[in-house]
Amino acid sequence: MKKFFIALVGGTVVLIGIAMLVLPGPGMLIIACGLAILATEFIWARRALRNAKGAVARVRRKSGLKEWW
Repeated sequence: MKKFFIALVGGTVVLIGIAMLVLPGPGMLIIACGLAILATEFIWARRALRNAKGAVARVRRKSGLKEWW
């Protein structure tokens, strides 16, 4: 039952984030929050979140921004 509610809440947050990609709002941040919720119960979401963090780190390094950004 707990897994169902985690999936429902996390999936809803991810869908809201996807909608915010075309609507005004922080879409990528909301998608990451939804994945973090889903990662508490699902391995695939944990992997997706880890891959997203790695992609953000690579972009940050290539752009020359400092780590605290």
